[in-house]
Amino acid sequence: MLNKTYLIAEAGVNHNGSLKMARELVDVAVTSGADAIKFQTFISNKLAIHSAPKAEYQHQTTDASESQLEMLQKLELNEKDHHILIEYCDQKNISFLSSPFDLESVDLLANRLNVPRIKIPSGEITNPLLLLRIAQTGKPSILSTGMSTLSEVETALAILAFGYILPNRKPSLRAFQEAYSSATGQAALKDKVVLLHCTTEYPTPFTDVNLRAMDTLREAFGIPVGLSDHTPGIVASIAAVARGAVIIEKHFTLDRNLPGPDHQASLEPEELKTMIQGVRQVEQALGSPLKTPASSELKNLTVARRSLVAACKIQKGELFTEHNLTVKRPGNGVSPIFYWDQLGKVADRNYKTDELIGF
Repeated sequence: MLNKTYLIAEAGVNHNGSLKMARELVDVAVTSGADAIKFQTFISNKLAIHSAPKAEYQHQTTDASESQLEMLQKLELNEKDHHILIEYCDQKNISFLSSPFDLESVDLLANRLNVPRIKIPSGEITNPLLLLRIAQTGKPSILSTGMSTLSEVETALAILAFGYILPNRKPSLRAFQEAYSSATGQAALKDKVVLLHCTTEYPTPFTDVNLRAMDTLREAFGIPVGLSDHTPGIVASIAAVARGAVIIEKHFTLDRNLPGPDHQASLEPEELKTMIQGVRQVEQALGSPLKTPASSELKNLTVARRSLVAACKIQKGELFTEHNLTVKRPGNGVSPIFYWDQLGKVADRNYKTDELIGF
């Protein structure tokens, strides 16, 4: 997965609770060239209490009078829906991913549906029960780090390390730290976890993206890093690839004008396609760290470079000087790098003006 940037088209809840719309989102992701499409898996009443408020942006994009729980209930997909979507993704040759928000949803995704890896959303990074259950499944995981400090990321990784290498041991903060500090725990994290830098605001202002934090995460934890991008447009995602992102996750929608919490902060189909094309072009442009002429430019050497040339007529036996020796195109003669070496030497034959000098 990490040989090229793994591109996750984040459908999230932009299906608005409609299986038909969810299938249409799969079609868009496939046409755009994404590697995976990701949804969200949750049981509403296990995720939020009745009085849980909605985020500020959700008040602006959904019915302000409804609670977060009421909003979530409209967006929930059941187990049958998941089976249908996974079968459809298989037919379309695109990977199905989802973020679980409760323990039952972890079991559904990992055990009954056997998804290839689990995406852990930013809001769950301080939920040790969910983190531990995910790691105990043994599935690789992608951990978003929005709203987090380095300390919180480390604690989450410690829980994951413990769950991966000691799935049947009694959990405790000390046990988590011991697992994280062990060579086995570190190896498990490097093998199974990718961190996603993220800013949990919809849309994210460019001034809050802080792509350099990707470097901080990579250096602090020695784990591959990507970006979960909530900015408008495609610039931040493409820039993140240039900075070494191994995964890009980006929200998309069928139409930004649709009702629902995340549509306005999502790409429309053509924008998603353009972003993915841009990422693939950047991957090609990154190329090799070696500084050497590219095969495509070798043919231009003689056209763009210069050679030693007679600035005027030069008689055999005459000394080469700054007055009779110059450098001009084309570059198929003696390199100008030898200009000073030739000064003071004797011409071995006659030269016409602009004739290439030969040794």
